[in-house]
Amino acid sequence: MLYGREHEQAAVDGLLDAARAGRSGVLLLRGEAGIGKTALLDDAVARAGETFRVIRAAGVEYEAELPYAGLSLLLAPGLDRLGALPGPQRRALEAAFGLSDGREAGGGGGAGAAGAAGAAGQATGRPSERPTDRLLVGLATLALLAELAADQPLLCVLDDVQWLDRASLDALLLAARRFQAEGVALLLASRTGGGAGAAGAGTGAAGAGIGVSAERRLGLPELEVTALAEADATRLLARRTGPGLPAAARDRLLAEAAGNPLALTELPVATGPQAHGPGGLPLTSRLLIAFHGQVTGLPAATQTLLLVAGAEERGELDVVLPAAAALGVTAEHLTPAEEAGLVTVTGDRRIAFRHPLLRSAILQRAPHHQKLTVHRALADALPDCDRRTWHLALAATAPDTDLADALERAAVRAERRGGHGGAAAYERAARLTPDRDGATRRLVLAAEAATEEGELVRAEALADEAAGRTDSVLAHALLDQVRATAHFWRGSYPTAYRLLLDAADTDIDPQHAARMLFQAFHTAWYAGEEPVIAVLDRLAALPLADGDPLAPLARHLPAAVLPALGRPVAPPPPVREAAEAARRAGAESPVDLVQLCGATLILGRDEETAELAAELISEARAKGTVGVMPTLQFFLAEAELFHGRHRDAELTATEALGLARDTGQHQWVSQLTALLAYVAALDGRTDHCTALAATALATTGPQSAAPAAGLPWVQWALALLDLGQGRAGDAADRLHTLTTGPHRHHVSATRAVPDLVEAAVRLGTPERAAEPYERYARWAVAADRPWAEALRLRCQALLGPDELAETAYRAALDLHEPGHRPFEQARTALLYGEWLRRTRRRTDARPHLRAALETFDRLAAHPWAARARTELSATGTPAPTPTPAGTPQSPLTPQELQIARLAAQGLTNRDIAAQLFLSPRTVAHHLYKAYPKLNITSRTELTAVL
Repeated sequence: MLYGREHEQAAVDGLLDAARAGRSGVLLLRGEAGIGKTALLDDAVARAGETFRVIRAAGVEYEAELPYAGLSLLLAPGLDRLGALPGPQRRALEAAFGLSDGREAGGGGGAGAAGAAGAAGQATGRPSERPTDRLLVGLATLALLAELAADQPLLCVLDDVQWLDRASLDALLLAARRFQAEGVALLLASRTGGGAGAAGAGTGAAGAGIGVSAERRLGLPELEVTALAEADATRLLARRTGPGLPAAARDRLLAEAAGNPLALTELPVATGPQAHGPGGLPLTSRLLIAFHGQVTGLPAATQTLLLVAGAEERGELDVVLPAAAALGVTAEHLTPAEEAGLVTVTGDRRIAFRHPLLRSAILQRAPHHQKLTVHRALADALPDCDRRTWHLALAATAPDTDLADALERAAVRAERRGGHGGAAAYERAARLTPDRDGATRRLVLAAEAATEEGELVRAEALADEAAGRTDSVLAHALLDQVRATAHFWRGSYPTAYRLLLDAADTDIDPQHAARMLFQAFHTAWYAGEEPVIAVLDRLAALPLADGDPLAPLARHLPAAVLPALGRPVAPPPPVREAAEAARRAGAESPVDLVQLCGATLILGRDEETAELAAELISEARAKGTVGVMPTLQFFLAEAELFHGRHRDAELTATEALGLARDTGQHQWVSQLTALLAYVAALDGRTDHCTALAATALATTGPQSAAPAAGLPWVQWALALLDLGQGRAGDAADRLHTLTTGPHRHHVSATRAVPDLVEAAVRLGTPERAAEPYERYARWAVAADRPWAEALRLRCQALLGPDELAETAYRAALDLHEPGHRPFEQARTALLYGEWLRRTRRRTDARPHLRAALETFDRLAAHPWAARARTELSATGTPAPTPTPAGTPQSPLTPQELQIARLAAQGLTNRDIAAQLFLSPRTVAHHLYKAYPKLNITSRTELTAVL
């Protein structure tokens, strides 16, 4: 029976009721040790009853450095359903749980700077094949949870999240953020405040687990479990002690317990009704002392057996008893602890402690030498696996070559599975390596791994330590790459760029230098135009062999980008030739080809970007290479937008935004949100546009001090909104800042110049657009695309003398005709029609204004349609009735439309779910909502409607 927890129980009931109705949800219970979180979890399981399938696990201190340890325990009851998952997701989970070696699982992380941090790892011994994509493991977790909930709602309970290994936590968080209509209730509990972790539980390496305060950053719905009210505390104490407790003792215990249920339960046993507690100590410390007292009265052999059970992270009897036997202890010695209610043996043959603090008390009170002995005994009882290696490491007291080698192999396996933990294993291996050079090499590996795991402070500390121990040029270059990645994620782009450029200029292998320069290009893009040129010049001069997988990329990137920046170099061949050459040479696709998509956009080859990006996205879906998808989808959405396919761009960017947000790719969250703000500006959704713009500007990395990556697109989006609604002054101010500032080389800044010209001319200040226009004119020549020249001619018509305007407008419209860019063609027609009307040629103006209006209406570009309608009416021709501003082209949400389109192509719900990384039930839920919006009743009618 729980006292005073009606509010918490109501919240849990809401979570369970939603799951019964087919809706998924998550709730994190937070509170200090002993506050009743575990009791609430137990109560939730009881309330779920037989209606729910229940799976349950808990984080354990010793497993904080073992990747996917917690997740494998939680999902163990559902491993028989793995066969129902899409191939890449099934293989990712199998690799994560050690059921396969991970060589066939989807590989490749994000396409940002961190994704390249360890690319030169062959020189230091890291695995050459790409690891399992840890993002895919999270999506596979969602798929398996949905599969387990297919027949009945699923309650997923996870206690002691503060001790969960980071890889498991990341996977569960990603799954939780994508919950929709699976019927899954995820209930978590995490300790706050001062920890009571086991002394010696870690390996000495920082960063294991999520820590006692990291739960504040989980971004999940939370409920703080607080102290009991005095009346409820009094009732609980009375139930524990009976009616004979003297009033003075009762009042003292109530005061000491301060509403903590565990204290109200345990302190009376530890101190007795007449005793005085250890005043002045924190409550958790007093509870540890209370548990310590209960254990001390047990036989010595029982205490030893409890220490073995506490040190064995899973409490498995098949491991604990053989280890205890080696110490002269038998199973019978567990009986006194069971009779005292300190432990129970579960149905799956595990020893479960009454409370995690009891386990912590046992581990903390044990002498160091005894813990070393226990870890050695546990290692001897385990088969050859990573758990055995970690117990040996915890028992080590001196350097050990064989053990250091085993730890390095464990680190390699951790990285191959896509989990965190490699840095800790490499670092521990370095500490146990007798020779200086070998230890230094492993410190370099640890620094690289820590960078990829996002542990930037730890990575820099390891890099500094390793740098002080070696004169190796390659080692220093790799360590500078580690430091550069840390600076990049903090927004120190010039520093990151300089570190990478200097590292690539050292006497290292050209392939290693190429990897660093690719990363430097990404970094320099945010540092300014001159750094970009410097990186590309260095890349173009790199002596890569013809058969090197990176050679086609290193040659194409400068050829594609430098002409766009005004450098006279020969234009590149079609990007498909470079991509195919790279693939033939052994480049990893799609990961190594991502930057080609961005480069083609810089030079205005949008059609090449659209084709290659769509191909690489399909490949990434098939392989499960989830990390690169937001980057590729951003480039594809840009290309679709520039081609006037606004709804397609919105669909692509919306899916990419969900993936980027769920996987913590802040850079792409900002840019994709900003691009969606631009789409909203096109159709006049003012409030939506400004809200998205604000979100994009507020989205930066947790350690970044730089402006949001989406700033250029935000400036263009808000300027377009201003321009469409007649605020030419505001538009000109924003666009002048964008096109003359440090981001003037960005794609959005280049493409925004025609808007600046229009705004400046409307204001009567064309000189503000003069310099950006000259740059744009040079870019249009380099781009050598009819549509680019059409936009240049439109600018010329606006800026030039009136007597030359008509010639320029007509030439621009002729070039627009085959370009399949309806929005820009309509804007040119609108400007020409306005010019004709102003010159009193109303009859000539009408067909151009009418064509512009029809296109704007078809594209739902409401502000521009309103402007065209006004101009057409001014010619004396009645305009068609306007569509309300903000009315979308389709009544469906982006996700509903995306799913409906795939269903119309004949894909099953399971096929659609695999492609979009959703559950089949979520797909069915969205189709169910889409049918009435489309006035249909079944999927067979979708093809005709769409």
